[in-house]
Amino acid sequence: MPSLERSQWYDLTRDMNWTFSYVNEEEVFPEEMSNSYGVAAQDWWPWDEPYKVTYTEYVHNQYGKDASVYAVNAVVGRSKIFESLDPGWKSAILAHYGAIAVPEYVAGIGESRMGRFGRAAAWRNMAMYGTLDETRHGQIQTYFPYGLLAKEPRADWAHKAFHTNEWAAIAARSLFDDMFAANDAVSTAIQLTFTFETGFTNLQFLGMAADAMKVGDVDFGSLISSIQTDEARHSQQGEPTVKILIEQGRKDVAQKLVDHMFWRSWKVFALLTGLSMDYYTPLEHRTHSFKEFMEEFIVKQFLEQFRDFGLEKPWYWDEHFLPELDWLHHAYHEGVWTWRPTVWWNPDAGVSPEERDWLESKYPGWNETFGRHWDVVGENIRDGHEELTLPETLPIVCNMCQVPICTPAGHAAGKLDSPLPHTVIHEGRQYNFCSVPCKWIFEEQPERFAGHTTLVDRFLAGEIQPPDLAGALAYMSLSPEECGRDATNYSWAQKPYIPAATLVAADH
Repeated sequence: MPSLERSQWYDLTRDMNWTFSYVNEEEVFPEEMSNSYGVAAQDWWPWDEPYKVTYTEYVHNQYGKDASVYAVNAVVGRSKIFESLDPGWKSAILAHYGAIAVPEYVAGIGESRMGRFGRAAAWRNMAMYGTLDETRHGQIQTYFPYGLLAKEPRADWAHKAFHTNEWAAIAARSLFDDMFAANDAVSTAIQLTFTFETGFTNLQFLGMAADAMKVGDVDFGSLISSIQTDEARHSQQGEPTVKILIEQGRKDVAQKLVDHMFWRSWKVFALLTGLSMDYYTPLEHRTHSFKEFMEEFIVKQFLEQFRDFGLEKPWYWDEHFLPELDWLHHAYHEGVWTWRPTVWWNPDAGVSPEERDWLESKYPGWNETFGRHWDVVGENIRDGHEELTLPETLPIVCNMCQVPICTPAGHAAGKLDSPLPHTVIHEGRQYNFCSVPCKWIFEEQPERFAGHTTLVDRFLAGEIQPPDLAGALAYMSLSPEECGRDATNYSWAQKPYIPAATLVAADH
């Protein structure tokens, strides 16, 4: 019997919707898992993904990708490539593994929820491939760092981080649990696949893959490239979901879901990718600044997608998001470096004279705002007072994004009217927020976010014993050997910084 052409059977196998007769719609698609947002069942059936694949094609493609990337890993594992990498770049990949590897597994929960509770058969079919993708991503991003353990024991944090109370892991876990594990199918499609994957992770993986190849990290570059090709496919689930909501008069739902998760994603993206691009990547291999990257791929391209689908830019875009491109990740970087014993990687200060000139060229005024703080730190290092560069207190942590509040830095940079955090009193408890959008998200759904305590809340409540830095580090599961240190052993601070323009004037 001759085989049928793919076009003769594909649509039938991927799109088998039917009306239930022996159970009702609510029993099959309970609102807490599916949430139709008032759109009738049959109105979801035209859902049509732009990227179509059969199971046979999927297996063939994935087998080829795995064979290729694991072969590279096997060869590189027998080489000295990792040992020769720049210390800052090693920090970037260790931070990435800890923040991303286990969440890839958790993303499989979100995909499988769409695979069961998605409102159209074609969507459920697509989501099952996404479930397989995310399982693969979790496996490969825990296997690769496992191979590094003999060379870098802290690579163990790829698996360990999300099972600890380390502050950065709490921040990432808060975001990903909200997006992946505590969401209905429709919201997941818009917040995970459209907002987060299309808007952030695809771009991050493309950028990191290119940077990895430039610095000579073939292993990590091939890994990230392999993952990104999966992300590009299953991230397409958001587009048809947004279109149906808008067609059915629920643009308000799609808009609010995007506005909510774009801001939450931005905070963790600035913390993870902002530091990697502007401080941890070797200077000679930097092509774009983090701000330039965001302006090209988010401000321009992703915003165009919003408008193409009939959405508006988030309400906070001009007043809150765009100004943070100039200062937020610089403040995060200064905080992470100062509280370096509380992270599982070695933060690279990235403020050698050449790097400071580069930062000033990309962020005019950087030396007058952030640079003057590094002047003091460098002087303390040169005077042999390393203890003065380490923290003695804990910062206030945002009750939404779970990242330390940096509003004083934004105020000093001239981007915020006040250095004070934003506060809300809810059921007798004060909640502190780093920004107006974080406060807004909380006030939109206080029942979703109230009750959670930050790391500092727990410290002040006496849950962390002894109540000092050593007790906090033990609570975060950081042994003395795992605590972060300056990546280059303060080589950047050997001489006081003199701006390049001053040197040129002196020569003349």
